[in-house]
Amino acid sequence: MASHVVGYSRMGPGGELKFALESFWDGKSSAEELQKVAADLRSSVWKQMDAAGIKYIPSNTFSYYDPVLDATAMLGAVPARYGWEGGEIGLDIYFSMARGNASVPAMQMTKWFDTNYHYVVPELGPDVNFSYASSKAVNDLKEARKVNAGLIISSCIVGSARPAPDSPLRRLPASATLDLGPTMLGVDTVPVLLGPVSYLLLSKPAKGVEKTFSPLSLLKKILPIYREVVSELKAAGASWIQFDEPTLVLDLDSHILQAFTEAYSELESCLSRVNVIVETYFADVTAEAYEVLTSLKGVAGFGFDLVRGTQTLDLIKGGFPTGKYVFAGVVDGRNIWANDLAGSLSTLLALESIVGKDKLVVSTSCSLLHVPVDLVNETKLDDEIKSWLAFAAQKVIEVNALAKALAGQKDEAFFSANAAAQATRKSSPRVTNEAVQKAAAALRGSDHRRATTVSARFDAQQKKLNLVMPAATIDSIAKELRSPHSQYKAKKISEEEYIKAIKEEIDKVVKLQEELDIDVLVYGEPERNDMVEYFGEQLSGFALTVNGWVQSYGSCCVKPPIIYGDVSLPKLPYVFWSTAVQSMAIGPMKGMLPGPVTILNWSFVRNDQPRSDTCYQIALAIKDEVEDLEKAGIDVFQIDELALRDGLPLRKYEQASYLDWAVHSFRITNCGVQDTTQIHTHTYYSQFNDFPLSTINMDADVIMIENCRFDESVFREGVNYGAGVGPGVYDFHSPSIPSAEQIADSITKKLARNIVSFNPDYKFKTCEHAGVKRALENMVASVELLRTELAHAMKEKSE
Repeated sequence: MASHVVGYSRMGPGGELKFALESFWDGKSSAEELQKVAADLRSSVWKQMDAAGIKYIPSNTFSYYDPVLDATAMLGAVPARYGWEGGEIGLDIYFSMARGNASVPAMQMTKWFDTNYHYVVPELGPDVNFSYASSKAVNDLKEARKVNAGLIISSCIVGSARPAPDSPLRRLPASATLDLGPTMLGVDTVPVLLGPVSYLLLSKPAKGVEKTFSPLSLLKKILPIYREVVSELKAAGASWIQFDEPTLVLDLDSHILQAFTEAYSELESCLSRVNVIVETYFADVTAEAYEVLTSLKGVAGFGFDLVRGTQTLDLIKGGFPTGKYVFAGVVDGRNIWANDLAGSLSTLLALESIVGKDKLVVSTSCSLLHVPVDLVNETKLDDEIKSWLAFAAQKVIEVNALAKALAGQKDEAFFSANAAAQATRKSSPRVTNEAVQKAAAALRGSDHRRATTVSARFDAQQKKLNLVMPAATIDSIAKELRSPHSQYKAKKISEEEYIKAIKEEIDKVVKLQEELDIDVLVYGEPERNDMVEYFGEQLSGFALTVNGWVQSYGSCCVKPPIIYGDVSLPKLPYVFWSTAVQSMAIGPMKGMLPGPVTILNWSFVRNDQPRSDTCYQIALAIKDEVEDLEKAGIDVFQIDELALRDGLPLRKYEQASYLDWAVHSFRITNCGVQDTTQIHTHTYYSQFNDFPLSTINMDADVIMIENCRFDESVFREGVNYGAGVGPGVYDFHSPSIPSAEQIADSITKKLARNIVSFNPDYKFKTCEHAGVKRALENMVASVELLRTELAHAMKEKSE
């Protein structure tokens, strides 16, 4: 019986790639040093899977930034502003597309389906000229197979945002190789490519043709590139190729489904003498998509997510093409709970009776990119909780254990230990809190709205706060405090010394904002690590990891908390810091809290009760904190719901229910505050056009939105939004700092009314203070420009 893994984490068990990238971008290490780290990570993963007995091992899932951006490089679809002149993609071009540079902005990022991973969105227009511009997929295959005596390393996706004219990055071609000696791998892998239809569906029309152009119309233009890549992969020894077509789980019109049929019919001739998997994940496929998928030409097998796509099993039972493979995704690639091996084995046996033993492959539900690398690295979790978990390395073992069991080689001890852990988790007293359960259950059926309308509240707030188009910041400004944090955790400094260091940093941050004439201040949150992780440390029912890093985008990684039990707030950590800094500021200081939906969607959530129940529990804990902060004198709150869009189900019929309880959870947190207390919420990389009415229904006084990489115009076109908007005017990810005139012009074009505040698109926690100061200076200057324009317009109107 065969086993398969859809994809794997690329960061490394200790975040090796993260640190190597940041060192390289800072000019502290060379391209060759970065390549060496990357090569070591790739080879270790291949060897690990090979040793575990995985038959179908993926390659080309490693990326220096993002696999969708890698596909853009492969197709040569570089926007004109980056000055690419053809040929192999230059090393500087790749990271300029990802991060921007001193003269041009980065490409837009948005969330990868309903995950917290971000991909770089291709920008395509009718005049784009595709060309085969990156051989990364072929080079990775050769590297794993070890066709040469020396280790071949692709340098296609290595570079700097701003390489100097004499930098080796400008001299290193995309096809360059680095010989690291005769290290032999000898691992046969399955090259993974983002499928052609999904690539186009995940793209956006280029600027200027947004309303008139469909990227899907470019299908016939990109297929020749795919044919060329497939031919090279076959020549390099590939016997299997995996095409990821995750968009097949969406609600697709018939003409889009027809595009899949056309694409694989066109590729059929080049797919001879190679086996092709078309992989789907994150949800069920519709009956219509299933029919199209299983009829694709030249395809030997189909991958299904049978964790989130439980109804797909019924489609397979209703009919499956003879002689084709099912890659059964029964091991969850999205969550960290140990697999219920007995339950999965039962599902697999049902599939075996339909497709046959030799055509059934045990697989993960999706790439293991979305979970931490290895549970072995965890020293903070106690043994009981660890017995309930499986990270990527453990999931690889689970996949192979299930495959061996199907082949009649069941590891009885492994299965018995798994069953015991499953039983312990169900019965553990630390999981259930009856009082919390009852309180959350009582919330259902209630509305929990503030007593007055948003417009009435806004008038009351203006009388108290007297803010006219204020300049504001988002939250964290604290890069300099890494040393005190690590020293305190290592018990090298006392709590008193730690608090003193934090207060000194707060004082610095507050003075910086007041010098710049920022109107609504933040204290910088220097005591926090990650926003959600910090609050997870204070909440019961949460467990924290030491090395549970998961990639969010580029080199940015997070450590999602693990929600294993009922949630309550036994102590109020934020009140201490908020009250401690009130006397430092002249103007209003925002209270900063993550919203319940964001905490939920940015955590690994228990799978033994509905997510809505857990979200209501979190909302009640935050409500307690909000009310105590208001009593302590906080007049403005920012309750961030950055991840509202993340949890939106992919299938439309499930979305209304999610939005109902998600929006209700947000309202619970602040339904009891006074009219004069102003509630902000902050969202980013969110597509409000998907649910504008739900956004309004949140009943926030001000919604602060990411407005740099995402052209958000929903609030100016036919939506009656009674509250205010705080557009993000500076992209903190980019090394490019826009001028005051550029910021003012951009906001004037995007948001014509209801502007209440101006702010960066996100936090400055990872930015140096010098860069923060320059960005905020320009932002404040742009506010002055717009205030002047507004005053002039009002004067003309009165005359």
